Amino acid sequence: MSRLPLRTIEDAPAEAQPRLEAAQKNNGFLPNLVRLLANAPVALETYQTVGEINGRASLTLAEREAVQITAAATHGCGFCVAGHTAVATKKARMDDGVIAALRDGTQVPDARLDAVARFTRAVIAARGAVSEAELAAFRQGGFDDQAALEVVLGVSLATLCNFANNLGQPELNPQLAAYEWKGAAPAAAAQ
Repeated sequence: MSRLPLRTIEDAPAEAQPRLEAAQKNNGFLPNLVRLLANAPVALETYQTVGEINGRASLTLAEREAVQITAAATHGCGFCVAGHTAVATKKARMDDGVIAALRDGTQVPDARLDAVARFTRAVIAARGAVSEAELAAFRQGGFDDQAALEVVLGVSLATLCNFANNLGQPELNPQLAAYEWKGAAPAAAAQ
């Protein structure tokens, strides 16, 4: 059971209601993440706005989903791993072996997506202060400085969603049950 209310279109704050309606129309159901974020309309607006901006990045859909799945798994957010696995499967048409490796944090059997996943983990672990070797490895994977900053953008989006879900602990929507993930708990930050 969610620790924070999961708002409906009817009981959400007025400023969140149009955003909930749009999310329901776009998804065919109302994701519990969106219902959770509706408790703070500015958080919901940020999620949707940054998500739309992230969608315009030069990274491909598969590369953006690699960032999202990697970040969610790193942060221990089962809801986001499941949600992005659904997108990776249905929309990005990613290979099952690639998705499994992203979810498990192991070497991805696609060199380009492996470079994205490794760089995403490095960005999270170093809070952006990646080593010269990590940045060079990302560039050697075929990426430029724009893509490096777009990984940071994707991590920022993921962090909002992952942390909100980890705080609120909403249940997984039935529409995402086939993609459930029960991986590791989020790693504690160094004190």
